[in-house]
Amino acid sequence: MPDAVTHDEPATQSTLGADDRRFMARALALAARGLYTTTPNPRVGCVIVSAGRIIGEGWHVRAGGAHAEQAALDDARAKGHDIRGATLYATLEPCNRHGRTPPCVDTVITAGIGRVVAAMHDPNPLQANGAVRLRDAGVVVEVGLMEREATELNVGFVSRMQRGVPWVRSKIASTLDGRTALVNGDSRWITAPAARADGHAWRARACAIVTGVGTVLRDDPALTVREVATPRQPLRVIVDRNADTPADARVLEGGNVVVVTAGARNEHWRGVETLPLPDADGRVDLTALMRELARRGINEVHVEAGAKLNGALLRAGLVDELVVYVAPSVFGDPARGMFELAEPLASLDGRIELEWTSIERIGSDTRIVARVRGAAPRDVVVR
Repeated sequence: MPDAVTHDEPATQSTLGADDRRFMARALALAARGLYTTTPNPRVGCVIVSAGRIIGEGWHVRAGGAHAEQAALDDARAKGHDIRGATLYATLEPCNRHGRTPPCVDTVITAGIGRVVAAMHDPNPLQANGAVRLRDAGVVVEVGLMEREATELNVGFVSRMQRGVPWVRSKIASTLDGRTALVNGDSRWITAPAARADGHAWRARACAIVTGVGTVLRDDPALTVREVATPRQPLRVIVDRNADTPADARVLEGGNVVVVTAGARNEHWRGVETLPLPDADGRVDLTALMRELARRGINEVHVEAGAKLNGALLRAGLVDELVVYVAPSVFGDPARGMFELAEPLASLDGRIELEWTSIERIGSDTRIVARVRGAAPRDVVVR
């Protein structure tokens, strides 16, 4: 995996206080407004402060649009404020390279900003040294305030930049005894409407939704976001070794779908992208799939699949996080479980350990968010 970005200048919080934290918290709240829209870019918010009060604020809405810093500067100017000498709070180090928009570093310097407080360094190696350039121009720069919160907001972007794969999140609905369907495959509906609506919010923040052909054949899902207002639909990805997805499957409607096979093709598909990614055993190479999705700018992957694909992803070390909705019910054996592993564990030493992130009631169900131990993106290295 790629090394983390290294920065020559040390981060410092020596002069940061309660007001700085309050202003950064506002910038993070603004960044969160882009939760469903910024892909493949990071979610970034910005506020500009002068004489202890906010005079401008903005956030990055979508790729190709104004970056948060430019939006905040425009907001301050539109309100008639003098920006010179002000402090700019950004949830991410200002960018240092010309892409679809000019470098924010140049914009900040030209505006006469006196101080920049950034929550975290940009993990994109192509954007490195924005803080260094600002310091060279005489701007006071401090990096690291509320870094954990900023990293969490962009966990997928950080993963793609530092590991070369998206952040993979598996969503599962189960009974209290860990069953996801009856032995005949019936699983509608294990959880109540509130939990299903909450699941759509997780879908909406993802860049791609991955499922397996078994789920397509059994449930015929559309895999679209319906319970959350969003201007875009995530890419739908079907892992289908033998190209068995029916041409009239709901998931194929409207395009925006990729069927990943082990080399097989389906002559009945029309307008469907087929991606052959066979591994040495004639199955779909799941690691290659995740690297290909990262290459396409996919930051977060949302998996809604059965025990077979969930287990294969878990065995391959590709699952970072689990979002499990537990219903107050019991199916008992031999109903289906969450993960189908290749072989039974010989000892407890082989178990996959998790770290609890949150446990929360969602209507009549309980939502558990847990991370595979060691899955969190490595912190940006600062020297």
